Amino acid sequence: MIRLCGKSICQHVHTPNKNNNVYFKRLFYKMLIRSIAVVMLLLLTCLAWGQEGGATLAEEYYKAGEFEKAANEYSRLLKGDVTWTRLSRYVGSLQRTNKTDDALKYLRKQQRSDETNKPYYELLIGQIAAQQGDTVTANTQYTAAVQHSKSNTTRLEKIATAFSESGEARWAIRALETAREVSREQTAYSEDLMALYRATGQTQKAIDETILTSKQPDKKEKVIATLQSFINTKEEPLVESALYAKIQQEPGELAYNELLVWFFVQKQKFSRALLQEKATDKRMKLNGGRVYDLGMLAMNNKEYKAAADAFEYIATTYPQGQLYPFARRLVINAREEQVKNTYPVDKYEIRKLIADYQRMLQEIGTNVKTLEALRSTANLYGNYLDSRDTALSVLDLAIDLGKNDRNFVDKCKIDKGDIYLLKGEPWESTLLYSQVEKSQKEELLGYEAKLKNAKLHYYKGDFAVAKDVLDVLKLATSREIANDAEQLSLLIVDNTGEDSTESAMRAYAAIDLLLFQNKTDEAVDKLNDMWIKHGESSLADEILWLRANTYLKQGKSKEALDDLKAIMAKYPNDILGDDALFTQGKVLEERLKDKPAAMAIYQQLLTQYPGSIYVAEARKRFRSLRGDTVN
Repeated sequence: MIRLCGKSICQHVHTPNKNNNVYFKRLFYKMLIRSIAVVMLLLLTCLAWGQEGGATLAEEYYKAGEFEKAANEYSRLLKGDVTWTRLSRYVGSLQRTNKTDDALKYLRKQQRSDETNKPYYELLIGQIAAQQGDTVTANTQYTAAVQHSKSNTTRLEKIATAFSESGEARWAIRALETAREVSREQTAYSEDLMALYRATGQTQKAIDETILTSKQPDKKEKVIATLQSFINTKEEPLVESALYAKIQQEPGELAYNELLVWFFVQKQKFSRALLQEKATDKRMKLNGGRVYDLGMLAMNNKEYKAAADAFEYIATTYPQGQLYPFARRLVINAREEQVKNTYPVDKYEIRKLIADYQRMLQEIGTNVKTLEALRSTANLYGNYLDSRDTALSVLDLAIDLGKNDRNFVDKCKIDKGDIYLLKGEPWESTLLYSQVEKSQKEELLGYEAKLKNAKLHYYKGDFAVAKDVLDVLKLATSREIANDAEQLSLLIVDNTGEDSTESAMRAYAAIDLLLFQNKTDEAVDKLNDMWIKHGESSLADEILWLRANTYLKQGKSKEALDDLKAIMAKYPNDILGDDALFTQGKVLEERLKDKPAAMAIYQQLLTQYPGSIYVAEARKRFRSLRGDTVN
């Protein structure tokens, strides 16, 4: 028995007290309300379960193709809650059971009574009309569906989804365009519209929408990925024209300028990219930062003229800016790369470069920002003017000034090692390379030094030692170093053991050293002798390849072509076949300006060596020479 304040309920009941009667009334009502709440909760749970279970059952019938049963289930569900999925599947189920008239009767009745979902009914009535060939009624109903959704963007979004699911992509576009007008947000629904425009073949609008989306910083990567899909297609010119149009409409929108520069870089049109960046820099007063970045990108892509122009612009426009000392050095550095990659190398131009570096150092002073200029000057003296002692003195000065920068000091030590090798003092070289190996373990510079030590062993004819080091370097984190190690290791493996003295391989390695020392005339003479003595050995194609590249350094294009053709004639299936063919194409294109012949070579490479690493570049060059708009 429940007790209250020490008395039983019964005692309270039988006690004739007015306060007790009030208390029990309140207690009764509380218990009654709680009971009703529990009952309501149970009813709601059962109802929800019934709705969910009914929806699942209807869906199962629909997917199984039992459309009559599905229609019955969806009809029951629609009495409780109208959704697009239920409604479209209900109408679809009726149509598939030959009850289109019943479907229309239901839709028209609901259209009059259910204002909330009216656009859905109009869409479905229009869809049935379209299926029956009545395009006038279909368009009228579709238009009404969009108009009756204009009260807010949510309704427009829903009807757009319904149009899209119904296969009416163009009307989905109209709904979203209307939603954008209502929202007054220029970039609203950009991604959805972009996809719909592309799906309906409206490429220009898809591109415009993609570019518009770039105004949202978090969408930049997605925008670039989408525009990339238009590169090298017939739609590519539309991208460029659309970007120019957007820039003219909104010249202050930096995102559009970024995309146009990106487009030019993709097409390797660095000069045009630079023109755009310079114009943007002047208009928006960006202090040269973006031009500097483009210059560095051009340098990395070996577009040295564009790089030099970029750095020249910064040095001229911002002589008091933070980037000035870097740009001042890099403009000379870019020109240096141009000179060094133009064969034969002009020593007069080398002296001009040294003079430019010296003037820069006098102007700015020798400090951490100009140390690299000292390195460049030393290497020009040592590698191109045969002034090895001067080069070593300059490097010693650079090491002293940059002693607090371990990486810079180690780079200078590698340079000194190279200079000593040019002087014919390999023991000094290996000492310096080994110091860097120890200082830069597991670092890129350390791997570079190790590779140079391996080459020293190779030059001296210590092939077994060289191969052991090269095998370690095959696992280097730098792909370039690993590839170089792999190639030299294969050369050693393929061409040693043929005779007890390995005379051919030793002669070949000695010629390689002569080429490192820039003694091209002597190297060619030795290669001619070697071809006579070892033209039938396993090194035959390597001899021709090395001689062809030496001729190219001397500017002797015809002689180089003869050796490259000989490789293709005698050893087309060996490892150097595709290298020789691609190089032929480059010589014909770049040096001899014989466009038809170059195109024929690139076409031959695509056919004969479909798995070659040069396929992509050969295809691009072929299209460019052919004059494709998608070059």
